[in-house]
Amino acid sequence: MGYLEAIEECRDRFPELRILSGLEMGEPHWHAAAIAKVLGAGRFDRVLGSLHCLPLPGGDRFAEPPGLYEHREATEVVRAYVSEVAKLVSESDVFSVLAHIDYPIRYWPQQTAGPFELSAFEEEFRFALRATAQSGRALEISTRIPLHATILRWWREEGGDAVTFGSDAHEPSAIARGFREAAQMAEAHGFRPGPNPYDLWGRLN
Repeated sequence: MGYLEAIEECRDRFPELRILSGLEMGEPHWHAAAIAKVLGAGRFDRVLGSLHCLPLPGGDRFAEPPGLYEHREATEVVRAYVSEVAKLVSESDVFSVLAHIDYPIRYWPQQTAGPFELSAFEEEFRFALRATAQSGRALEISTRIPLHATILRWWREEGGDAVTFGSDAHEPSAIARGFREAAQMAEAHGFRPGPNPYDLWGRLN
């Protein structure tokens, strides 16, 4: 049984629940044809766009941050990642939410690079956040690390209008982990829930 079929079966079995469907699309600006085929398979209520990989030296192989840090200087990895996020936003229009903009921070090699200093990358993050805001998309507050409050402040300052929440769980026990704290942080930065639980959180003027 495929994903959409499973969703429909759950809707039939639990009609009292509103069950939405969604996808996270990795590197959609690099895989437009494949992405179009997937999206053409049915209706998806929410589509996230994300970046996971960057090229290794030589350009013929790609890796996620843990592998990138083994081959590229740590600050270069973060700058390259966030710069590519801005390209992702400008070159693909198939998603409405930008996922885990802080992905490389999860794997920052503190033992070799020292403590991570977010302020060293403010210009790059602000540029990507501004591009995302100007495109009308929402920013995901991922609770996997969780998201640094400063990034959320920059998001608001750069014109971001909406946020959503994701636990990047990968296992049932971690679903919605950290959501209470993430919601409190969003409220502290001027975002409020919509009338329905599944709505994006919008900003107060």
